[in-house]
Amino acid sequence: MKENNLLPDLAAYLYAQSTSESGRLPSERELAEHFSVSRGQIREVLAILEAMRIVERRAKSGIYLTTNQASVEAMALFARAGVPLDPIQIYETVELRKIHEIKAAELACSRATEDNYERLREILRLSEQRLAAGEGLARQDRDFHLEIVRATQNSVFHKVCSVYYMMGEHRLPVYFGDLDRSRRSHAEHVQIFEALLRRDGNLAQALMSAHLQGAESYWKGLIGSAQAEAAAAAAAATPVAAPALARA
Repeated sequence: MKENNLLPDLAAYLYAQSTSESGRLPSERELAEHFSVSRGQIREVLAILEAMRIVERRAKSGIYLTTNQASVEAMALFARAGVPLDPIQIYETVELRKIHEIKAAELACSRATEDNYERLREILRLSEQRLAAGEGLARQDRDFHLEIVRATQNSVFHKVCSVYYMMGEHRLPVYFGDLDRSRRSHAEHVQIFEALLRRDGNLAQALMSAHLQGAESYWKGLIGSAQAEAAAAAAAATPVAAPALARA
């Protein structure tokens, strides 16, 4: 197994084991046997997962999952591995993404090059083609937003924002499966692009803020639905006391 595949696969396997009846995580030897790799490879990957605060290795005790302390990069890794993410954590990430991308729109107005503008034009052109074919804009939306971040000419900024899209990789096709939503998103992208062309930082920020409000509202709705379902399940599991018989 290639090491770049071992990392997400091992993270997903450890998560599955932690939610099993025993809750016990396998030893390094057991993990090596399960994945048909050497214990040295397992140790290397566990060291990466520990640095990402996904696991904790305790001497003479074992391996423990610590996902409640996991980094944003770790959540992106879980998303890549198909591990279900906490909707509240995703919403908080969307909120943070909004803050970053509003600032990116402002910086791009003063720093964007003609190459950035040309890539944005191409993304908008591809978006129009997909809409005409009745297809969603999951990839084009990601490309459009990350190109704006790239236009800040800050590579670290781009790497940080890329993580947010890794986390939503499986959710974006669902979100943009609604063609009306895709059309609205494209129309708003065009407005943002025009503001960038005019290098109007204030307008670009305002348009980006309004645009990202849709994603924020979407996740709020999902969280509300999840909490309502949890409350309903808890209520269904709670025994209802039988009414007292009235005395004659």
